[in-house]
Amino acid sequence: MQDQIQQILQQKQQSTFPVAPGILGMEIVFVNLYFVENPDGSWVLVDAGLYASADRIRKAAEEKFGKSNPPKAILLTHGHFDHVGALQTLADYWNVPVFTHPLELPYLTGMSSYPPPDSSVGGGGMAYMSFMYPKKPIKFHGRLETLPPDGSVPFMPEWKWLETPGHTPGHVSFFREHDRVLLVGDAFVTRKPESALAVLTQKKEVCGPPAYFTPDWAAAKASVQKLASIRPLVAASGHGLPMQGQELEQQLSELARLFDQLAVPNKGRYVNHPAITDESGVVELPPTVKNTVPKVLATAGLVALAGMAAYSVAKRSQHNGKLRQRKRWPGQAHTQHATNATVGNLYHPSGDYLDMPDATNNYP
Repeated sequence: MQDQIQQILQQKQQSTFPVAPGILGMEIVFVNLYFVENPDGSWVLVDAGLYASADRIRKAAEEKFGKSNPPKAILLTHGHFDHVGALQTLADYWNVPVFTHPLELPYLTGMSSYPPPDSSVGGGGMAYMSFMYPKKPIKFHGRLETLPPDGSVPFMPEWKWLETPGHTPGHVSFFREHDRVLLVGDAFVTRKPESALAVLTQKKEVCGPPAYFTPDWAAAKASVQKLASIRPLVAASGHGLPMQGQELEQQLSELARLFDQLAVPNKGRYVNHPAITDESGVVELPPTVKNTVPKVLATAGLVALAGMAAYSVAKRSQHNGKLRQRKRWPGQAHTQHATNATVGNLYHPSGDYLDMPDATNNYP
């Protein structure tokens, strides 16, 4: 069993994985991001992985596109901690704008935390330990812009963006119509999102959004039905390997048809009462629910993820024979230096960008 786990972890160290022509994915411990190339050789980054992954993302980009060919922009499906961890560092280094949906702005500028996770739903190690995940918003310093209302995607002329809320208020997906490729974010995912074992085994299956971090199930259902209606031929999600063809079509159609039975928890904080949000962030939350699952069960998921993270760090440091402090590369964010951020036409005085956002909330 130990040898099998080691083999899986070694496979996870592969730099990138193919999705479709011009698209490469990269998994950072348990979350994916995507490099999308245009026919003219320009490219964009979709999502920005976990904290401390900037070096790995940058190196993969330089191997693929060259050191003198930075992306035109960074595009976000949403702003959860596992999709924006390296955002500040990469945006600083490449000096590029970041595009997001207007309803994601509060969670990227320190205005509001997301609705808190519900670790009582979903089952599995990833769900059980969600109470420990970072919940505070980041305070991004830089060019933060909103996606065009006409559905076009900046610097991606072949693509359009689709509103797919539910998992977060301003969640979006990206669709390339000519070959029906979908970068879906977490609107649905292609492995069981609550299971730490699924992170290791990479079993492919179309599943609803991560239950413990989804505060509006009616909106999430509508988003899955919307995405099923466009009949993607390839889907690459925030968690899991890409799926395509008949397998994708059948499973996505089934999820859309039976969403209440397959995705929505039997009970939980947001099942009957969604979180209420607006352009300022969280407005109203339903009451908390008692989690009857002992928190000690989170150990299984925590150990699995810690093993993957430790293996990743060890591999990056192996050439020195020991762990060493990571050196800064030019343009890397200095976390104790406060700057000013312009968000659209709104000015936001910014505070320090937190290296490791703590697990507290700052709701309005």
